[in-house]
Parts: sequence; C-alpha cells; structure tokens
Amino acid sequence: MAAIEVRLPVARKLVVQSLAQGSDKHLVAPGDTITTDTGYMRGHGTYMGDEKLVASVAGAVERVNKLICVKALKTRYNGEVGDIVVGRVTEVQQKRWKVETNARLDSVLLLSSMNLPGGELRRRSAEDELAMRDYLQEGDLISAEVQAVFSDGAVSLHTRSLKYGKLGQGVLVQVSPSLVKRQKTHFHDLPCGASVILGNNGFIWIYPTPEQKDEEAGGFVTNLEPVSLHDREVISRLRNCILALVAQKLMLYDTSIVYCYEASLPHQIKDILKPEVMQEIVLETRQRLLGLEG
Repeated sequence: MAAIEVRLPVARKLVVQSLAQGSDKHLVAPGDTITTDTGYMRGHGTYMGDEKLVASVAGAVERVNKLICVKALKTRYNGEVGDIVVGRVTEVQQKRWKVETNARLDSVLLLSSMNLPGGELRRRSAEDELAMRDYLQEGDLISAEVQAVFSDGAVSLHTRSLKYGKLGQGVLVQVSPSLVKRQKTHFHDLPCGASVILGNNGFIWIYPTPEQKDEEAGGFVTNLEPVSLHDREVISRLRNCILALVAQKLMLYDTSIVYCYEASLPHQIKDILKPEVMQEIVLETRQRLLGLEG
C-alpha cells in the first residue's frame, strides 16, 4: 500500500506584540469612505462621491501631502520609468518585439533600444531587422529597464546596459507586483550560491550565480551548461521560500529572502510549502526583520 501522510492540527504560536506594530496601515475596501475633507486631491484608486473621497479598489491608503491614493493589494503592473522588469517575448514585429510583463498591455522593445551582439554601437540596418529572430524569438525571457510609459499605459523597454538581456537557465516565479519592494538595485547575488532578479512587475528570476560575467556578449549569449544538483536544490529552496513569503503577504527583497532561506534550512525543500512549516519560517523571518529594524 502507498504511504499516506497525515498532518494533525497544531496550536498556533502567539505572535510577539512587536509584530503588530508595523500593521497600522489604513486598509480600505471598494466603496469605503477615505475622508470627507474636500481639501485633498484625488489619486489612483479613488473617486469623488457626495463630496467624499471613496476607495475604488481594495488596498492601503497612501498620503503624499494633499494627494491621496490607494495602493491595491493585488493588481496588474503599472509601469514607471526606471523600473527593472523580467518579461517573456510573445511576438516579433517590424523593428520591435512584444513582451509580456504582467501589465494590462504588452510592452514594446524596439530594435533601436537594445545592444547588438558584441555590444557594438551603430545604426540598425535592414540586415539587423531580418536577423531579429536570431537575437530574440517567441518564448525567450529577458531582463530590461522601463524607458518610457505611453499615454495608454503601455511600456517601452530598453536593454542598452550589458547587465540586461536574454536570460538563460533558471526558474521564473510570478507574484503580485505590490509585494516586490522598490530598491536601488534589483539584481542580487545571494550568499546561498544563487542570484535573483526581482522584477518590479512581479516576475522573479532565480538562477545560478555565474562564475564570471561575460561583458562582451551584449546580453545575448546564454549559459546552457548543465546545472549541478546543489545549485538546483538551492534554486528550488529559494523558489519555495518566495512562495511562502507571498502566501503570508511579506514584502520581497534581498534581506527577507535570505532570512527566509536560512529559517527553512532545518526543513526539507518539499516541506516548505506545508501550511504549518510555511507559517513557522515566515514568522521567524518577520521577527528577524523587526529585530534588524530595531
């Protein structure tokens, strides 16, 4: 007979009082009145009704001087100039690629907004346009930076820096964009032996840390060597840790991911996604982050 795993309910640990101190955000649901003061300006996620400012989405209220907006807890990606994104090429068009970036509309990567193989700088010719599918084709994953946001909300990307370009071997994790913390850098080489790209659009790429970075490839040469068992285990553990943090609604950034990874080491990789283990390691991560903040 096949073995059956049975898990019995266990009593929840008492949450330390200090954990509740950071949860003083003003949360609203659609239709909730945010304020009756007419001196405030209406931002994203709000509308005026009967001389009251009312929430149109479920989320946290954010105030900047006299501007009030509601940041949705679960939403599509709204592009901002300078954001780092991970996307998947969906279509090759004339002088451009269409890229899926978890936004309402497909993003655009122009042929003129990318480095050519070898990193050479010159005008794009008809030969380059004919060879577009040799550079990027449907299904390829890329990392890029948001160059501009059009009036309809569509995003224009560029990969002119050598740190952007085609992604090779790794694992893609899709989360809500609201859970990715904005930082100065979204490329992190973690001490556990793997690297992550935390896309502002909620696409997270986990891959083995390269031994040497090829600066001359222009972001087109991908390493297709077999990945060692140790690296695959580290990547799998990181993936499950990120899913655990997302399930417990904890912000994703390099420190929270490293703390969660360290808290998960006593457990097997497959056990991390069990509800009771998930709760335990995320609670420990939360306490360490609060201790770090002092």
